[in-house]
Amino acid sequence: MQDLVNTLNGYIWSSYLIYLCLGAGIFFSIATRFTQIRHFREMWRLLMSGKSSEKGISSFQALAVSLSGRVGTGNIAGVAAAIGFGGPGAVFWMWVVAFLGAATAYIESTNAQIYKEEEDGVYRGGPAYYIEKAMGQKWYAWTFALATILACGLLLPVVQSNGIGDALVNVFGQGGTVNSVIGELPLTKVYAAVFIVLMLGFIIFGGVKRIASFTQVVVPFMALAYIIIACAIIALNIDKLPGIVSLIFTDAFTPMAGFGAAIGWGVKRGVYSNEAGQGTGPHAAAAAEVEHPAQQGLVQSFSVYIDTLFVCSATAFMILITQSYNVMPEGATAFVVQNVAENVVINGPGFTQIAVDSVLTGVGKPFIALALFFFAFTTVLAYYFIAENNVSYINRTIKFPVLRFLLKLLIMGAVFYGTVAEPSAAWGMGDVGVGIMAWLNIIGIIIIFFMSKPAIKALKDYERQQKEGVSKFTFDPKSLGIKNADFWEKRFEKHSKK
Repeated sequence: MQDLVNTLNGYIWSSYLIYLCLGAGIFFSIATRFTQIRHFREMWRLLMSGKSSEKGISSFQALAVSLSGRVGTGNIAGVAAAIGFGGPGAVFWMWVVAFLGAATAYIESTNAQIYKEEEDGVYRGGPAYYIEKAMGQKWYAWTFALATILACGLLLPVVQSNGIGDALVNVFGQGGTVNSVIGELPLTKVYAAVFIVLMLGFIIFGGVKRIASFTQVVVPFMALAYIIIACAIIALNIDKLPGIVSLIFTDAFTPMAGFGAAIGWGVKRGVYSNEAGQGTGPHAAAAAEVEHPAQQGLVQSFSVYIDTLFVCSATAFMILITQSYNVMPEGATAFVVQNVAENVVINGPGFTQIAVDSVLTGVGKPFIALALFFFAFTTVLAYYFIAENNVSYINRTIKFPVLRFLLKLLIMGAVFYGTVAEPSAAWGMGDVGVGIMAWLNIIGIIIIFFMSKPAIKALKDYERQQKEGVSKFTFDPKSLGIKNADFWEKRFEKHSKK
């Protein structure tokens, strides 16, 4: 099984995908005239002013759901892995893919808003919807939908719950072992798996509103607590910060782990963390209640900054400033740098836990375990929300109501397995999931751009109304030459009659 996963990752995560992620970010940054910079103030205003409705969630709730997918194991264990396999320079490439990815996030999320639908009293949308409507290729949309159900229902939840299991073992130890069909398992992980599955079942059987309500409280609170701890550690070691920043930039271009490792792991874990271009964020974006599609595109663009430039940077600075890391390029047999015990798993939260514990003795390991629990758990909820959206897309053609129930069982099983699995197996499965979604979605939004440029047309229309100083924004897709935006056509007709 592990050999198969490694082989798949060898093809999926070739240099071509890395170039595609970076190239798409550069292209869309230029196409939007670097909207991630020009509209930064507007992003913040929109984030604070949005309201929910009976059919849709607010911009802030959509951001929270999206962030719950972005802020997860990748921000704690993923950053550690990027440094451990790619060296400190990998952090620089994570920053690059985040800055450029903010433009990609705008494009995909605005597309999701433009082509969303109302189903059973709630808004649905995402790449499958805009691929079908904007590209006119239903087979490609179905391919993405099925790939996303596989990725978000099975492959990606494994990584999130695995981080929780490993973090708890670092705090409480194995707690004894028990034999199973997949080998000898630490009881700590087994107990954690049962608890997580029960909590997950309670929430996902409550629907999207319950998911949004839970994440809008938990995600900001835990992210803030995490940032405060990180800032405290950096402040206590402020004299070392200039040297660490210099190390990141120097190692980005003369990397100790090799240039390919630095950029490869930086982009790989950057995409895993901020998910720009992967196609997950648009699902939450489509569910938002907004006056104009470009508004949610800008809000989702802002979420990439929060994820990578805030949370991931906090993790990286903590690890590097306390020298709580080892560096061993993938496939190597010896450490390039060794600062901590060799038995600390690189593909796990160990480096981050050691970093916090080195300053706040006795606090670091349990605090990171708690933060990781909430980050990872809310990410699993976001994955369920995304997978359910794609089940809904399939149910438009094939009426098979039991699919939602089967999805719930699938993701609960994946979470149990992930909690008790080995990190290498879990991360390998997760990388397959991220890779297949990124390939399909980025190619899709590039083709859509060249066919009709809907997100760019929406941006120009929004900027025009901004200059005119309108009190309430409207969106008329027909006047912009955007076809198949049925939801917005009907809304504009109602607005015109009023």
